[in-house]
Amino acid sequence: MQFPHHNIIVIGTSAGGMEALTRLLAPLPEDLPAAIFVVQHLGVDSSANVLVNRLSNLTRLTCVVAEHGTHITNGAVYMAPADHHLLLTRDHILVARGPRENQFRPSIDPLFRSASAFYGSQVIGIILTGFMNDGLAGMDCVKRSGGITVVQDPADAEYPDLPRNVLRHIQADHVLPVNNMGNLLLQLVHQQSMDSMTVPPDIILEAKIAQRIMINSENADISELDKVGKRVPYSCPECGGALWELTQKNSSVPRFRCHTGHAYTDETLLQGMNSALEETLWVAMRNLEERRSMLMNMANQNGQNFNNSKWANVQRERADEMKIHIERIRRILEAATVSDAEHRREAG
Repeated sequence: MQFPHHNIIVIGTSAGGMEALTRLLAPLPEDLPAAIFVVQHLGVDSSANVLVNRLSNLTRLTCVVAEHGTHITNGAVYMAPADHHLLLTRDHILVARGPRENQFRPSIDPLFRSASAFYGSQVIGIILTGFMNDGLAGMDCVKRSGGITVVQDPADAEYPDLPRNVLRHIQADHVLPVNNMGNLLLQLVHQQSMDSMTVPPDIILEAKIAQRIMINSENADISELDKVGKRVPYSCPECGGALWELTQKNSSVPRFRCHTGHAYTDETLLQGMNSALEETLWVAMRNLEERRSMLMNMANQNGQNFNNSKWANVQRERADEMKIHIERIRRILEAATVSDAEHRREAG
């Protein structure tokens, strides 16, 4: 029986990714018997065309910004456009401006998950330099579907958080410096994907749910989410909707999803909650400061214009109470900032 080769290569990276990509792709030939798909975290106003033009000057492969509906061609590098997710189906590409995953768009996880759902053991998943852990759940999908997992050695990465976070949860097949990855890929793409492992049903179902949400702008059916997880007493930080904790066999990556399509690992969910709480506290402090200023103005005007010192003193006392609350909130925000910085240092 002839098995297909490892002809679908998915790459996820964040900060420092452009330099790593150029070093990885440089040794690959133009007739590479595989297609490469890249998610590089980009700002909303960034241009993927700039990155593609730079890559084109440094590799023999055909580099393009991915377009919706394009058929997949070997020897091509498809870059996710800014503010859009990149998904794969059988034989062609989907590009959609769907809900953020792990607070990113484009996000690495949707690409890796969709590739795993449709191509299983044909997939080679690669994680390069970057921050946070977007790509962790996607790499878990590749691993569980029989694909090959490759991670840049954190000691070689300009920003080691992303590869380090992946390696904390997943036993990668290959961990190596990015300069050695090109030669490794040349070996892997000529090997048949002998593993006949069946893609886990939860990966296929979640890929279908995400595709429908992103492409058709439909919310997930509650019964579908009940099939892949259980409701938890948390709210989505981005839309306020209910969350489901996804239950995945043989997976060590806790994950959450809401019915509008936002998805998180446990760490990105906590970061989202912290951001929402911080924003709420800043709004509360601003409102208290405005109220205090109004009370002081009222006290001064009544004391000067109406000679009502008793009433003015009451307003000043109320303003002093506001000042106490403001300082309490300010201390909470300052402590949270220090705590976050210490946590990042410990993680590093």
